[in-house]
Amino acid sequence: MNKALIHRALATDNSLTSLALRLPAGVIFVAHGAQKLFGSFGGYGLEGTGQWMASIGLEPGYLMALAAGSAEFFGGIALLIGLLTRPAAFVLAITMLVAIITVHLPNGLFMSNNGYEFGLTLLSISVALVFNGGGKLSLDRKLSDMVNTSRSSSLSSNR
Repeated sequence: MNKALIHRALATDNSLTSLALRLPAGVIFVAHGAQKLFGSFGGYGLEGTGQWMASIGLEPGYLMALAAGSAEFFGGIALLIGLLTRPAAFVLAITMLVAIITVHLPNGLFMSNNGYEFGLTLLSISVALVFNGGGKLSLDRKLSDMVNTSRSSSLSSNR
């Protein structure tokens, strides 16, 4: 196992800023993912979402619905608990970029016209979390501390 890679994936500061981004974005992503995957909160589930995605040219629709729904649902859970925040946020940023380009961009900025302002907001939050990591109250922070402690003890035992 490459500890340096794990350390980079978990690296974060001790700020509460990421928490303020992670929690609301996590709730929103989980809810939107649950709509796509399970039909919760008035969503159409995998079948309906897959048919819609196929109708706009995202083929195969069912697989695309599964990918987008899973990214949002499981990525949202990862944001909520702050576990693997950077990779989860990266996948969510890609998901939002695809949504903006394929669905919302032609409609302009404003949500009232099905525009991209909401998607752009979620994209911005996701990108910020890619840069900052999970922050103070995250599992990433706890795991990073454990990895750093493990690295320090192995370095001192090798001397």
